[in-house]
Amino acid sequence: MEASSYHTPVLLNEVLAYLITRTDGVYVDGTLGGGGHAEAVLNRIGPDARLIGIDADEDAILSAGRRLAPFSSRVTLIQSYASELNAILERTGVSSVSGILLDLGVSSHQFDAIERGFSFRADERLDMRMDRRQELSAATVLNTYDEAQLAQILWEYGEEKHSRRLAKLIVQRRLQRPLGTTGDLAALVEQVAGPKHRIKSLARVFQAIRIEVNDELSRLKRVLADGIAVLAPGGRLVVIAYHSLEDRIVKETFRSASASRVRSGHPLLPDTPLTPTLRVLTTKPVEPSETEIESNPRARSAKLRAAERI
Repeated sequence: MEASSYHTPVLLNEVLAYLITRTDGVYVDGTLGGGGHAEAVLNRIGPDARLIGIDADEDAILSAGRRLAPFSSRVTLIQSYASELNAILERTGVSSVSGILLDLGVSSHQFDAIERGFSFRADERLDMRMDRRQELSAATVLNTYDEAQLAQILWEYGEEKHSRRLAKLIVQRRLQRPLGTTGDLAALVEQVAGPKHRIKSLARVFQAIRIEVNDELSRLKRVLADGIAVLAPGGRLVVIAYHSLEDRIVKETFRSASASRVRSGHPLLPDTPLTPTLRVLTTKPVEPSETEIESNPRARSAKLRAAERI
């Protein structure tokens, strides 16, 4: 991959402004992708600093490795989920870090690699695995989960209003033959959504199945908790979310970790005092400018939140 073909990292200037507090620290990019954010961080920090890049996708590790080759002496790349942060840091001999970046969701490369099955733009094998070493795939979910499970996933993870009807249709269809391609799933979505709402429903359904396949929300909760624990005092946690489910988890986690008391809810009982571990730096999420959206449409739904360890 030539440098000219790399996608522009989302909210790059904002990430650098919030993330970097010292130039000799250890930084973690927990969602490495093509390495755009990591490259920019490495250009800002000093020669004694270190960056640990994590991604479950082998293709991302290989691509980022090429991009970050000039910094190889300061970079450690690991194929894993960021939710394994504690084990990764233990393995690399790191006890605390100066900053953690999480750019959530599917990378541009994964969307563009249509054979990975993340997109409904082409008729490819149902996959959606970020880590292709795992067994669970989109095909497994769609062909083995029962109707109630499918309906719940489509509603909770995709907020798809046709969730029950679509789940029933999926089960009926697989009795004839298993769903094998993204086109098979897209055809069923189009049946229930109609032409007017086709694209939005497709996006919601594919998102829901992808979240289930990769256990994204549970992994997010885990890395947020572990990330806060390993931040050094003054260290920063910066998260970019792309849909309301992710953003809500980040917002609530930051709010809980920055709370100084828990309200009892009873007029005669005192509130419980707490020692907050975070100071929230973004009272509202930071969103891309119109200029950035125009040059990089995939940034449109991005919301950045940042917090600092007390």
